[in-house]
Amino acid sequence: MSALKALCITGLLAMAAAGCTAGTTELSPKGLAAAAEAGDANAQLELGVMYDTGRGVPQDSALAVSWYRKAAAQGNAAAQANLGYSFAEGRGVAEDDAEAVAWYRKAVAKGNAAAQFYLGLMYARGGNGMSQDYAEAARWYRKAAEQGLANAQGELGVMYSRGQGVPQDDAEAVSWFHKAAAQGNLTAQMNLGTSYATGKGIARDNTEAASWYRKAAEQGYAKAQSNLGYMLSEGIGVRQDSIQSVSWYRKAADQGYASAQYDLGYLYRHGRGLPRNNAEAVSWYRKAAAQGYAPAQADLGIMFATGDGLPHKAIPAYALLSLSISTKESTPDNAIPAREKLLATMTNQQVAAGDRLTRRMLAEGVLVALDSEGSK
Repeated sequence: MSALKALCITGLLAMAAAGCTAGTTELSPKGLAAAAEAGDANAQLELGVMYDTGRGVPQDSALAVSWYRKAAAQGNAAAQANLGYSFAEGRGVAEDDAEAVAWYRKAVAKGNAAAQFYLGLMYARGGNGMSQDYAEAARWYRKAAEQGLANAQGELGVMYSRGQGVPQDDAEAVSWFHKAAAQGNLTAQMNLGTSYATGKGIARDNTEAASWYRKAAEQGYAKAQSNLGYMLSEGIGVRQDSIQSVSWYRKAADQGYASAQYDLGYLYRHGRGLPRNNAEAVSWYRKAAAQGYAPAQADLGIMFATGDGLPHKAIPAYALLSLSISTKESTPDNAIPAREKLLATMTNQQVAAGDRLTRRMLAEGVLVALDSEGSK
């Protein structure tokens, strides 16, 4: 599970219990367990949340489910919501969407905001016997959002920005992003930053964009860290600062964010804010290329084609450039001219070998195919 998803789960579970555990949260784990064993539904819920999130006790999703069941059987709406989520995600129990929906519906009948949000997620996701229905998803998100649930406010904003289940409306999207971001919702902070950066739904303001990216970045959101790194690198909305730029790129890259891995490689390759280091550049490009990031594949191909930072090898160069051109994302501007220039120097046999290597990269993974080929 990603750190971002774990953070969201922890926040939602804690929120689901909010207002339902008065008089129990001040108890020690031992006192809470005693109250739960005595049949206190709120204590059972709180103990379930503690085991689910590993707060004060060893994390144990199965034990969490056990306590949720006890509280849910007594009609505790928050426990019903969390039990439904456990079934939906297969946390401590076999995944079962039908069972999840059944528990969500018990909780939404009592107006539980978390269950409303979770039910919206189910409709937005669809699958496993449940029809995808964006209009229903938006309806349930709105119910939870109007109760002040930040996650629902953020998701409703996304639906307005995309026109999913509601009329497309960037200004309305920004309004919901603001509500969620003000509560510390990191995805809404990221989306609000992007709204300010692009001027969609609100006047363009790079200073505000950088400010919201920073809020999400400081919570560990890799995409926001990468975007903040770019703004610091270019001096957009903030004072230019190469050292801080590299620091934020590295934070995102260390989380596996492909765009930041590429950008960090680019900085090493060109000596921008870092000492020029082709070995480091190649290392980061490889990480991004392995995730299918086309610009990294193209730059690796160019390094092989030119012999700049890598040995001159036509076959892997051709394969990497071809792969970057075939991506579903937009083709890097430098890929097609570089491959055309390389083709003029290759034999038919080399081109055929390059095509075979491209197919292997698609089937086996970029690095597996590249390394087993010996980059010859």
